[in-house]
Amino acid sequence: MATNEERRNKVGIVGSGLIGRSWAMLFAGAGFQVKLFDVVESQIPGALSDIAAQLDSLEKEGMLRGSLTAKQQLELITGARDLADCVSGTLHVQECVPEKLELKQQLFEQLDQLADATTVLSSSTSCLLPSTFTQGLKHRSRCIVAHPVNPPYYVPLVELLPAPWTDPQVLASTRRLMVQIGQAPVTINKEMPGFALNRIQYAILNECWRLVSEGVVSVQDIDTVMTAGLGPRYAFNGAMETAHLNAEGMASYCERYGAGVERVANTFGPVPKWEGKEAEEIARQLEEMVPLDQLQERRAWRNARLAALAKLKHSMDAAQ
Repeated sequence: MATNEERRNKVGIVGSGLIGRSWAMLFAGAGFQVKLFDVVESQIPGALSDIAAQLDSLEKEGMLRGSLTAKQQLELITGARDLADCVSGTLHVQECVPEKLELKQQLFEQLDQLADATTVLSSSTSCLLPSTFTQGLKHRSRCIVAHPVNPPYYVPLVELLPAPWTDPQVLASTRRLMVQIGQAPVTINKEMPGFALNRIQYAILNECWRLVSEGVVSVQDIDTVMTAGLGPRYAFNGAMETAHLNAEGMASYCERYGAGVERVANTFGPVPKWEGKEAEEIARQLEEMVPLDQLQERRAWRNARLAALAKLKHSMDAAQ
């Protein structure tokens, strides 16, 4: 049985894909012992190899999180023999399996049987409500959603969503844990499909889709609208504060622009369908921009820039 000290320092990650690897790196960077489990055991060596490469690259670029070296952080991450080995004696278990309700229901039933009364069972789900896969569990008060942004290591936001029966202390302790590993937690106060980030993201994606499919703008140019316009604008100030600053306060913004916002919004039309010829054409344009055999290279390019932006924001915040 794990001692209290061991329990405070052990975290289990279930799922060794891109999200699971980032979570493992985050916890190791804060000094936690990490057990990484995957139902396909043969995927663990590849995941550990990729983690090693990422940590080494981050260290060389001066963007490694925490005070430990890349080698020390990697030594804290080991593959779990089985699910019980991953869960036993842990402070926190972070589930990172595919977004399928039945799969999460089955997995949380297993986690519920293996965990004790002090372990927090957390899901990385991006849309599924915690009440839909934790209701019948004996440890349901210890269950919560901690939804990261992909890739979590490079983008710090984590949405915390408790089920109706989640112990408030679990929410509080999970929020502290996220801060401890360098993330930026926000609390979603009630269950809402898509939470906050994806509801906003989907609204943007749907309008981008509409503008491209109606021939208003190309895929490349609509992405430039984000990277050269809204993206930089929102990198340091959120949408609400941006509006507040773009007039003499929010009351002034509403007076000046409110009617125009409503008028344009009324032209958006129904939610587009992500299928058929429109989907084929948008996919074609994107594959011209980033061929499918270059996705991993482009992800690395993206991650390096996200890490540099995070470093810049941290240094500027620290100087205030």
